Amino acid sequence: MILALYCPDIAQNAGTCLRTGACFGVPVHIVEPAGFPVGNAAFRRAGMDYVDAVEWVRHPSFEAFNGWRRSEGRRLVLFTTRGASSYATFRFQPDDVLLFGRESAGVPDAVHACADARLVIPLRPGMRSLNVAVSAGIALAEGLRQTDAFPPLPASP
Repeated sequence: MILALYCPDIAQNAGTCLRTGACFGVPVHIVEPAGFPVGNAAFRRAGMDYVDAVEWVRHPSFEAFNGWRRSEGRRLVLFTTRGASSYATFRFQPDDVLLFGRESAGVPDAVHACADARLVIPLRPGMRSLNVAVSAGIALAEGLRQTDAFPPLPASP
């Protein structure tokens, strides 16, 4: 499974996603352009030393990212407030790419059109959305749970 961020606006959120990827052993792909300079320094505040423990990949554009994804035969699972299906009823696969849009605007229609699935995390009425890093953590945990891909627990003392 891969966690992907589409043109993230906030370095701290991207850093938190990198930390989540490090803790779960999941690569993180960043689709540029971002709203901040992409690099280790931009992620240090939220990601701390976890940034050194995660595999992360930069893509210069959505076209480059989508070409890579298609060449790998991976499903694109978009998390969006415009989704029609709940993530809780979706059947994840080990090679899925979980894509999250930018904090300010989500993803454009052309990206929606490329997605193999468009999922929503249900919220109480009147609530617009969750923080992108929180959403990514929820979605990734469910995907890993379904595919039995959580890292193993450390041995008991």
